[in-house]
Amino acid sequence: MTSLIWASLDLVTVLVAGLIALRVHVAIPSQVSASWVLIHRFHVPPSILLLYLLWYAVCLMFFSRSYGLYAPIQSRSGLHEQRMTVQASLTAGLILCGTLYLSNGAGVSRTVVTLMVVFSTAFLCVRRMIQRRRFYRRSLAGFETRNVLIVGAGRVGHALRNHLVSLQHLGYRFKGFVALTEREAELGDADVIGDVRNCLSLARSLFVDEIFFSVPGDKKLIVGIVEEARQAGIDVRVVPDLYDGLAWNASVEYVGQFPTIPLHRREFPIGAFLLKRVLDITVSSIALAILSPVMLAIAIAVRMDSEGPIFYRAHRIGRKGRTFSCYKFRTMVQNADKLKEKLAHMNERDSVLFKISNDPRITRVGRRLRKYSLDELPQFYNVLRGDMSLVGPRPPIAREVEQYDLDHLRRLEVLPGITGLWQVEARQDPSFDSYISLDTAYVDNWSLWLDMKILARTLGVVFAGTGS
Repeated sequence: MTSLIWASLDLVTVLVAGLIALRVHVAIPSQVSASWVLIHRFHVPPSILLLYLLWYAVCLMFFSRSYGLYAPIQSRSGLHEQRMTVQASLTAGLILCGTLYLSNGAGVSRTVVTLMVVFSTAFLCVRRMIQRRRFYRRSLAGFETRNVLIVGAGRVGHALRNHLVSLQHLGYRFKGFVALTEREAELGDADVIGDVRNCLSLARSLFVDEIFFSVPGDKKLIVGIVEEARQAGIDVRVVPDLYDGLAWNASVEYVGQFPTIPLHRREFPIGAFLLKRVLDITVSSIALAILSPVMLAIAIAVRMDSEGPIFYRAHRIGRKGRTFSCYKFRTMVQNADKLKEKLAHMNERDSVLFKISNDPRITRVGRRLRKYSLDELPQFYNVLRGDMSLVGPRPPIAREVEQYDLDHLRRLEVLPGITGLWQVEARQDPSFDSYISLDTAYVDNWSLWLDMKILARTLGVVFAGTGS
């Protein structure tokens, strides 16, 4: 799926470059060029020109894939990426020239071909440079990060750890070492957080995306871990020359300057997630613009109803355990968090959740806002920032997450949402098991169509005033 997205972007880039090349060629203030255009405009049908353009795009996509330009951005440097982009474009251009010669394409202007290749190369280089810079910014800001466990706390493991720490812009976040032998576990290294027997449990509890093997071990043990990681959707890499026979004919990928061999890589549906992000940005921007008068009126009502700030900002746990500030209109009295402990005996929810039907902390305006979920309107700002999505599990507080079992953490593998499956299916259900099962069902069965259905049902829930 990832390769398909990047290939589609390359196709669009080539088509744009081809159109610009034709426009520039027609606009050349040369009598010879103008005469040539008049002579050949009707001898080369647009369909033939489009066919040659598509052939160039196909060749370009083939060589781009062959040169690894569709692999994850962390696996190559920016300079190498630019060099391979130029090489792929020029090689595809040579194939196009050969095709024109063999197919007697004399009616196609060589100037147009040259301009198209030059423009395509320039546009591709600029586009990939912008994508890389954007990725670096988001990685440094804590978005699009990849949590890493390193199996083996020896010399190679520490060198790999130090290298990853020095490359914060690539998004890798070191979470700890996993001891492969008893000797490593007994060394007293503070970064050793477990042994290989509980490697997958640690990986799941720390939201690990990749496991790196830095020391050789029993082949059957490693194969078993790779299989468990595959089922859990965790990528696995090894340092070359350590695992004889495990990765025959596997390509070497560089993490910064460190060579690794991927044993397993999860197929990430980046196309669908890009569409989801586009939907989030579009809807949240429109909602903030249209609902701004309503939000202003709510802000005035909250301020006049009771003392305290207009907005309530709470630290919530987001995707992969990342903490962020979640915004709502304040619906409770100013010291509501301190009063919560005194009201614990009135809790109507089981286990981790906390809910009281007639909560005395809720203000008069706050009760109306909660009934129609109007207190959550500021969270469109969280969606716009990328902390949340329109649809997803509700963001929990840290105290709730501390009580989660290992399987419960699965709900934190996606961005939290303003609305979700639990909100439209069982909002009044006090069962924590129901809350968790619906959220994990959403994570396991996610699709854009499911998001659309949840958004449609959310409108009915809001207008029905079933909030509390």
